[in-house]
Amino acid sequence: MNSVLGALLRILALTRKELLAVLKDPRSRMSLLIPPVVQALIFGYAATYDLNHVTYAALDQDHSAASRQLLAGLDGSGVFERVANLQRASDVGSLIDARQALLIVQIDSQFERHLLSGRGADVQLIADGRNSNTAGTAMGYVTSIVQQFNADWGHDHGFSPPPVQIVARAWYNPNLETRWFMIPGMIGTLTLIQTLMLTAMSVAREREQGTFDQLLVTPFRPFEIMAGKALPSMIVGTIQATGVLLVAQLWFRIPFAGSYSTLYVGLLMFLLAAVGIGLLVSAVAATMQQAMLYSMLLIMPFSLLSGLTTPLSSMPRAVQYLTTINPLRYAIDITRRVYLEGAGLDLLGSDLWPLALLAALTLTAAAWMFSNRMQ
Repeated sequence: MNSVLGALLRILALTRKELLAVLKDPRSRMSLLIPPVVQALIFGYAATYDLNHVTYAALDQDHSAASRQLLAGLDGSGVFERVANLQRASDVGSLIDARQALLIVQIDSQFERHLLSGRGADVQLIADGRNSNTAGTAMGYVTSIVQQFNADWGHDHGFSPPPVQIVARAWYNPNLETRWFMIPGMIGTLTLIQTLMLTAMSVAREREQGTFDQLLVTPFRPFEIMAGKALPSMIVGTIQATGVLLVAQLWFRIPFAGSYSTLYVGLLMFLLAAVGIGLLVSAVAATMQQAMLYSMLLIMPFSLLSGLTTPLSSMPRAVQYLTTINPLRYAIDITRRVYLEGAGLDLLGSDLWPLALLAALTLTAAAWMFSNRMQ
């Protein structure tokens, strides 16, 4: 009992030392607490696939009431801005090459005549495909406006409506806003960046300052040193995750559907795995510069293979297998499911047990490397 209490007191003492080393500098405090909040705000506004402004040019070769009604639907949508009225098809290439218009709407000279005769009338969309996501989204907006035009035209001219109509309803994100999908995922992503780097540089800082050898001659055992290095990073990571969570709820007003206790249990498992990886890096790196470099080498693939922006199902099968060793993949899935779906612990087992396994493997490997270093 006394040995356990003594170990606990030594771990707490080392934890206090680490927190003081990190937080005693005002610039360090600012760099740990402010950037996650600022980054969450930036991603909430900038990292979005929603389009609020689309420039387009009209090549109306019909100049009829029907073509004007269709173009008026685009102009009145609040999204599309007509920047040019073209007279010749040869002008299309130069307009797109100069990035003056994202879309060209070309209406055939027989547009209204075909509509009045009951035949289908074609409208050609020419899009700037250099940004495929933006072009695809803009063309989807035009399609919805054309569908509304079809319904209005049929009603005004006595045509029967199409036999099948699609009524779309989106669960968990009714307005299909990108930030509802992006910001919950940023809780895990921004936390990983700071936690991994902070943990990786903790031992490297000791080596650079020459205090690591002094630490080895103290009564601390390898496990106690690891725990004392891991706890401060987990505390800072939890505070950072809470900051991003507050931004999501108080600033962007994204409704939280789940349980806070469930979310923090998932974050705890994720932080254990992230700290384990950071301790492995710190055991390998000899300097703070090396620790930062190794951390950055890991952060980029972790982010790309996490499902934050690209669905895992669209990746090649071999890459999908590779993502199983990425703790950020499970953290993003947990935060999104808890935040948007209200999932409980009983539904998160497929994410929690891989995180627990990754934490056990990385912490065990880090303990073994620390033990060898101390010997």
